[in-house]
Amino acid sequence: MSYFFYENVMDHYKNPRNKGKPDSYDTEYGDSNPTCGDNVKIYIKIEANRIKKIGFEGNGCALSMASASLMTEMVDGESLDNALKISEKDLMNELGIKELGPNRIKCVALPVKVLKMAIISYISKQNS
Repeated sequence: MSYFFYENVMDHYKNPRNKGKPDSYDTEYGDSNPTCGDNVKIYIKIEANRIKKIGFEGNGCALSMASASLMTEMVDGESLDNALKISEKDLMNELGIKELGPNRIKCVALPVKVLKMAIISYISKQNS
């Protein structure tokens, strides 16, 4: 494990960015990984098809919580289209992780899945 990876993950884990439920939001979505117990819920305030405010709540391992924190920083202010393009690989690159095993990749994938489902839910409601 590289020092950069460890420091970056621990920084986001101990000092999570955008943690907490915003006062107002337009969409939310939560899910969990029953095999390890990680859970993440995302709240998004949207204006003019852009993420104006994003917050998350959750519990889990350092990797899942650091991924959720970093992801909220990466998509804050982005268009919904750009936010939908974020991938587990993008988060891994930003965290300094070269590869993860199948059980650990789920820790990074959960926040990405929750973000995308919150956005898809919002778009679906707008189009109905």
